[in-house]
Amino acid sequence: QVQLVESGGGLVQAGGSLRLSCAASGSIFSINYMGWYRQAPGSQRELVAVITRDGSTNYAGSVKDRFTISRDNAKNTVYLQMNSLKPEDTAVYYCKANIYGRSSWSDYWGQGTQVTVSS
Repeated sequence: QVQLVESGGGLVQAGGSLRLSCAASGSIFSINYMGWYRQAPGSQRELVAVITRDGSTNYAGSVKDRFTISRDNAKNTVYLQMNSLKPEDTAVYYCKANIYGRSSWSDYWGQGTQVTVSS
Protein backbone atom coordinates (compact mmCIF):
# COMPACT_ATOMS: atom_id res chain seq x y z
CA GLN A 1 0.00 0.00 0.00
CA VAL A 2 1.29 3.45 -0.97
CA GLN A 3 0.39 6.66 0.82
CA LEU A 4 1.08 10.32 0.08
CA VAL A 5 0.88 12.67 3.05
CA GLU A 6 0.92 16.43 2.53
CA SER A 7 1.74 19.12 5.08
CA GLY A 8 2.48 22.82 5.24
CA GLY A 9 -0.77 24.46 4.21
CA GLY A 10 -2.37 27.29 6.15
CA LEU A 11 -3.49 30.90 6.15
CA VAL A 12 -1.15 33.62 4.91
CA GLN A 13 -1.46 37.24 3.85
CA ALA A 14 -1.00 38.29 0.25
CA GLY A 15 2.69 38.61 -0.55
CA GLY A 16 3.64 35.97 1.98
CA SER A 17 5.18 32.52 1.57
CA LEU A 18 4.36 28.91 2.37
CA ARG A 19 6.20 25.65 1.80
CA LEU A 20 4.27 22.47 1.13
CA SER A 21 5.71 18.99 1.60
CA CYS A 22 4.46 15.62 0.39
CA ALA A 23 6.04 12.37 1.56
CA ALA A 24 5.39 9.03 -0.13
CA SER A 25 5.55 5.86 1.95
CA GLY A 26 4.71 2.18 1.69
CA SER A 27 5.64 -0.44 -0.88
CA ILE A 28 7.65 1.79 -3.24
CA PHE A 29 10.14 0.46 -5.75
CA SER A 30 10.56 3.63 -7.79
CA ILE A 31 8.95 7.04 -8.28
CA ASN A 32 8.72 8.64 -11.71
CA TYR A 33 7.23 12.14 -11.72
CA MET A 34 5.84 13.99 -8.69
CA GLY A 35 3.63 17.03 -8.87
CA TRP A 36 1.28 19.48 -7.26
CA TYR A 37 -2.26 20.26 -8.34
CA ARG A 38 -4.82 22.62 -6.86
CA GLN A 39 -8.57 22.98 -6.83
CA ALA A 40 -10.41 26.15 -5.89
CA PRO A 41 -14.13 26.12 -4.99
CA GLY A 42 -16.23 25.79 -8.12
CA SER A 43 -13.21 25.12 -10.31
CA GLN A 44 -11.58 22.08 -11.84
CA ARG A 45 -8.39 20.64 -10.45
CA GLU A 46 -5.41 22.13 -12.28
CA LEU A 47 -1.72 21.40 -12.57
CA VAL A 48 0.55 23.71 -10.59
CA ALA A 49 3.98 22.15 -11.08
CA VAL A 50 5.57 18.81 -11.84
CA ILE A 51 9.09 17.43 -11.47
CA THR A 52 10.63 14.31 -13.00
CA ARG A 53 13.02 11.98 -11.24
CA ASP A 54 16.01 13.66 -12.89
CA GLY A 55 14.83 17.13 -11.81
CA SER A 56 13.17 18.49 -14.95
CA THR A 57 10.33 20.83 -14.04
CA ASN A 58 7.23 22.34 -15.58
CA TYR A 59 5.00 25.07 -14.16
CA ALA A 60 1.59 26.56 -14.81
CA GLY A 61 1.97 30.02 -16.26
CA SER A 62 0.13 31.60 -13.34
CA VAL A 63 2.75 30.45 -10.82
CA LYS A 64 5.94 30.59 -12.84
CA ASP A 65 8.62 32.75 -11.18
CA ARG A 66 6.73 32.63 -7.86
CA PHE A 67 6.60 28.89 -7.03
CA THR A 68 9.46 26.39 -7.00
CA ILE A 69 9.05 22.62 -7.01
CA SER A 70 11.83 20.35 -5.76
CA ARG A 71 12.23 16.79 -4.56
CA ASP A 72 14.41 14.64 -2.34
CA ASN A 73 14.61 11.20 -3.94
CA ALA A 74 16.22 9.66 -0.86
CA LYS A 75 13.21 10.72 1.22
CA ASN A 76 10.55 10.13 -1.48
CA THR A 77 9.41 13.68 -0.83
CA VAL A 78 8.38 16.57 -3.05
CA TYR A 79 8.21 20.21 -1.99
CA LEU A 80 6.49 23.32 -3.26
CA GLN A 81 7.92 26.65 -2.19
CA MET A 82 5.29 29.32 -2.77
CA ASN A 83 6.35 32.98 -2.68
CA SER A 84 4.53 36.23 -3.43
CA LEU A 85 1.23 34.51 -2.78
CA LYS A 86 -1.95 36.05 -4.15
CA PRO A 87 -5.58 35.61 -3.09
CA GLU A 88 -6.21 33.72 -6.33
CA ASP A 89 -3.75 31.05 -5.14
CA THR A 90 -6.33 30.04 -2.51
CA ALA A 91 -7.22 26.39 -3.07
CA VAL A 92 -6.81 22.87 -1.80
CA TYR A 93 -3.39 21.67 -2.96
CA TYR A 94 -2.95 18.01 -3.83
CA CYS A 95 0.21 16.01 -4.32
CA LYS A 96 0.34 13.39 -7.07
CA ALA A 97 3.04 10.82 -7.82
CA ASN A 98 3.59 8.11 -10.40
CA ILE A 99 4.92 5.17 -8.41
CA TYR A 100 6.05 1.62 -9.14
CA GLY A 101 4.74 -0.38 -6.19
CA ARG A 102 4.36 -4.14 -5.96
CA SER A 103 3.96 -4.91 -9.65
CA SER A 104 3.05 -1.89 -11.78
CA TRP A 105 3.14 1.87 -12.25
CA SER A 106 0.17 3.74 -10.79
CA ASP A 107 -0.80 7.31 -9.97
CA TYR A 108 -1.39 8.13 -6.33
CA TRP A 109 -2.92 11.24 -4.76
CA GLY A 110 -2.56 12.82 -1.35
CA GLN A 111 -5.51 13.91 0.76
CA GLY A 112 -4.99 17.61 0.06
CA THR A 113 -3.94 20.57 2.16
CA GLN A 114 -5.76 23.92 2.31
CA VAL A 115 -3.94 27.09 1.34
CA THR A 116 -5.77 30.35 2.02
CA VAL A 117 -4.33 33.72 1.00
CA SER A 118 -6.00 36.78 2.47
CA SER A 119 -5.96 40.17 0.77
